[in-house]
Amino acid sequence: MSTFTLGPALLFCPADRPDRYAKAADRADAVILDLEDAVAPDAKGRARDALRRTLLDPARTVVRVNAASTPDLAEDLRALAETPYRTLMLAKTSGPDDVRALAGFDVVALVETAAGVLHAAEIAAEPSVVALMWGAEDLVASLGGTSSRRPEGSYRDIARYARAVVLVAAGAYGKAAIDAVHLDLDDLAGLAEEADDAAATGFTATACLHPAQVDVVRDAYRPDDDEVAWARAVLAVAVGAPGAFRWHGRLVDGPVLRHAEVILRRASTASGSTEG
Repeated sequence: MSTFTLGPALLFCPADRPDRYAKAADRADAVILDLEDAVAPDAKGRARDALRRTLLDPARTVVRVNAASTPDLAEDLRALAETPYRTLMLAKTSGPDDVRALAGFDVVALVETAAGVLHAAEIAAEPSVVALMWGAEDLVASLGGTSSRRPEGSYRDIARYARAVVLVAAGAYGKAAIDAVHLDLDDLAGLAEEADDAAATGFTATACLHPAQVDVVRDAYRPDDDEVAWARAVLAVAVGAPGAFRWHGRLVDGPVLRHAEVILRRASTASGSTEG
């Protein structure tokens, strides 16, 4: 299984805003210092300088670097060599060769182009990859489209397809899966619905763009009291039970018990997040 245990709420922070670093780290379960889309081209040098000067806990920090196809990546890596940060998020990961160029780092592969989705399983198979994240807007742009969502806010089919492909690829190779950001910052109800679905289907975390989104995501991944009570009870009943068995009118077998274990694991993680 993946060694990536950060989450469930990961908060992006522009790398050229060192005044926000500590606030973002305090608010979320981990911070993603962004050297790519959040930083204007003429500010990337200042962002790298800020990254060198401003120290956060490396165990709770991910640095998003620019795509392998850009000259900015080499500059990003030179800056990172002067920091303790060793977990990178590689923007626009298009295939396994992109990852192999990042020797010595734990890589969160951001799959957000047509090429990346096509090669998601090969990317997930790379030993240095600890997690996959997907992104909708760059994906649609790479296809020549203009919108990842329908007018009422739901994802279009191509985005749903990419989300599923990335989740399955990550799961097949025992890597963590991170759900995409919700761009509509005022739509907390929509975020809650998507985060509920992410937790139910096996995502490890959801990325956030604003501190107000963090607690919504945490709530979605946190099992409620009834779920925790059910999980504890069914696991207790299963001790010594001969294979599949009937309990409270429901068939209980191996997959159901694994669901119960996930619920308790998430409850424990949520408790730690709340205390942080």
